[in-house]
Amino acid sequence: MSANGNVKPLLSAEALTKNFVVGKTVWPGSGRTLHAVDEISLDVYPGETLGLVGESGSGKSTLGRCLTRLYDITAGRLTFDGQDISKAEKRALTPVRRRMQMIFQDPSSSLNPRRKVRDMLGEVLKVHDIVKGTAIDDRLAELMETVGLRREFLDRYPHEFSGGQRQRIGIARALAVEPALIVADEPVSALDVSVQAQIVNLFADLRQQLNLTYVFIAHDLAVVRQVSSRVAVMYLGSIVEVGETDALFGTPRHPYTQALLSAVPQPHNRGRQGRILLEGEIPSPLDPPKGCKFSTRCPHAKPLCHEVRPQLAGEAGRHTVACHFPLA
Repeated sequence: MSANGNVKPLLSAEALTKNFVVGKTVWPGSGRTLHAVDEISLDVYPGETLGLVGESGSGKSTLGRCLTRLYDITAGRLTFDGQDISKAEKRALTPVRRRMQMIFQDPSSSLNPRRKVRDMLGEVLKVHDIVKGTAIDDRLAELMETVGLRREFLDRYPHEFSGGQRQRIGIARALAVEPALIVADEPVSALDVSVQAQIVNLFADLRQQLNLTYVFIAHDLAVVRQVSSRVAVMYLGSIVEVGETDALFGTPRHPYTQALLSAVPQPHNRGRQGRILLEGEIPSPLDPPKGCKFSTRCPHAKPLCHEVRPQLAGEAGRHTVACHFPLA
């Protein structure tokens, strides 16, 4: 699905910022500010899958936790289905969290090893008062079948499952509250390649069946291209390019995006020149560059790039790039 000016975003972030204080001591004013998410503005539209890519340490996972309000926000505005949840307290977030869920990278660490699947999923249904009494068992069996597991598995412990099966249980737990939005943080990176394909296909099937909206965080660009309607590229806590998947992969306009995609194996980089190797180290989020954050590694940087931070610009809702001198 394409971003469309006639469709209101389900989730909208405006100048979203998340800072952490590191090296803090007992003395007032001590510590340094780590700029994990730096004034990000991003819309997620109903029914789409927005892929979020970037190098390790770019802030993808932190942004995902901010979008679901698992992290408090330092500054900016976050709106979900028309409701401002930027500073909402725990009580006000309870009904919102029923409609937005997060799936984590490692299914083993996100499941309680001391509890059976029946108890974990059943607790979700009870806490959110979704179904009651004998209807709970029917709903649990339905959830298991939805994610491709047998209902007998409800009476097993997490250690009795494979990695792919545990991730399916994590997906079932997210689906239990009937969400509109799921933020999936590297949901297949800990799985074998053959199992990854199965889980990716499951995500696609569920989106169609349940009319879900996804933010799909991943470092595997081939997976992102397969599942995403649009793709946002992050670098050092900022969004540098957003576009429809085919347009962004076919004609990347930001030098960082071009370098990132040059590493994708054939046939995705067919027709392009060889791998683009970036020189220099990624700057520290404790001390980001004054202008464009990519200027210290960009082969096309000019004096302006080192002084002024570029803003996302381009065809609104379709292909935007934060670069003073975007590629043709």
